[in-house]
Amino acid sequence: MAFEGQVAIVTGGAKGIGYAIAQRFLQDGARVIVADIDEKAGTAAEKSLSEWGEVRSAVCNVADRLHVHNLVAMALGEFGDIDILVNNAGIVHKADFLDLEESAFDRVMGVNLKGSFLCGQAVARHMVEKVKAGGEPGSIINMSSVNAVFALADQVPYSVSKGGVSQLTKVMALSLAPYGIRVNAIGPGSIMTDLLKAVASDKAASKKILSRTPLGRIGEPEEIAGIAAFLASKDASYVTGQTIYADGGRLGLNYTMPVPNED
Repeated sequence: MAFEGQVAIVTGGAKGIGYAIAQRFLQDGARVIVADIDEKAGTAAEKSLSEWGEVRSAVCNVADRLHVHNLVAMALGEFGDIDILVNNAGIVHKADFLDLEESAFDRVMGVNLKGSFLCGQAVARHMVEKVKAGGEPGSIINMSSVNAVFALADQVPYSVSKGGVSQLTKVMALSLAPYGIRVNAIGPGSIMTDLLKAVASDKAASKKILSRTPLGRIGEPEEIAGIAAFLASKDASYVTGQTIYADGGRLGLNYTMPVPNED
């Protein structure tokens, strides 16, 4: 198995894309810490994911430095090492630019961008010390979005934070390259998480999504997990500082796609 004997932390791992990534790493032999701010969801995820391997859940607000410190300490205490970090935790806030409150902007930026910085820095410090001691370098994966490129007028802090994540990925990659530690990002398009299921159940909304998706379907969390597994593996040993966009072809589209009517 690709990650036999390795340890991974997945933030925002209790549901959706994070859960799928945690499951994939477990299936590939890793021991996994599922970090989530929702304690109940994290406990439930630990229970269900234990079918595939050794997993622990941790309550963590990634925007809080002390929480992040405790998360890293827990991973090292439970499993003795950290080889892979996936900065997946993220939130959204819908509001028009003119109406957006400062506190909402700060909250989204704190989780999506600052959280990736805090977790990335804390884990990277451990990884660097391990390399200096003769150990193998690790891999860090940040979760960006197609909205790092596109702009959404009613998702100001989300769009800005994901653009920041893509740039943070490049900076981290350059800083950590001398130690062989690789840092990459994934930029999902429309993925069938619980949040999108509620939107996609509306025919008009679903048609709008598909009209901007050349592959003609919504992606699945497991498809993002597959990219995370690739980026963390030795198959991607010469890949760093990159953002892989998994969007069904959306970024290359400058028109809308015809969508069959569903009556």
